[in-house]
Amino acid sequence: MRPPSTIHSWLSEVDLAQWTREAQTADPLRRRLAVWLTHLRHHAGQVAEFLQVSVQAVWLWVSQYNRRGPEGLERQGRGGRRWGFLSLEEEKGLLDSMKQKADEGKVLTAKQLWPLCCQVSGHKVSMAYVYQLLRRHRWRKLSPRPRHRKAPIEQQRTFKKTSRRFGPKR
Repeated sequence: MRPPSTIHSWLSEVDLAQWTREAQTADPLRRRLAVWLTHLRHHAGQVAEFLQVSVQAVWLWVSQYNRRGPEGLERQGRGGRRWGFLSLEEEKGLLDSMKQKADEGKVLTAKQLWPLCCQVSGHKVSMAYVYQLLRRHRWRKLSPRPRHRKAPIEQQRTFKKTSRRFGPKR
C-alpha cells in the first residue's frame, strides 16, 4: 500500500495543533483537520471519510498547505465582479445622473442608457451589460401611470366585482 502523504514543516507539531484549534468556522476547521490528520500519518481516503469530504479535496488542501504554508489554505471568495467595465461607484454615479430624468416621469430605457455606458466605460458594451447594471442597482421597470387618468373608477370597481377573473373565489 502507498504510504500516506507527508506534510512540509511550515509549523512545529505544537504550532500545527494550535493552528488547527484556532479555526473560526467549520470550513477552515475541516481544511486544517485534513492537514493535521495527514500529519498524523492517515491516508487521504481515511481523512476524507473522517471529514465527510472527497479524497480530491484532501489532496488539494494538503497540496496547498505544502506549497504555501498555512496561508495557502486561507481562501479568497470565488464570486465577485472581476471583469466589470465600470466599478460599482462609477455605475452608481452614472445612474444618479439619469435619476433626475427618471424622477420627472420621463421613461428611461436601457436603449437610451446604452450609448452613455459605452461612452463612460470607453468600451463597446452589450445590451445585456446595461440590463445587468440596472438589475445590480435595483432599477426596475415601473409604468408611469397604472391606469388612464380619465378612466371611470366606479365602472372599474364594478367590473372587478362582477368579472369571473377578478371575482370572489368559489
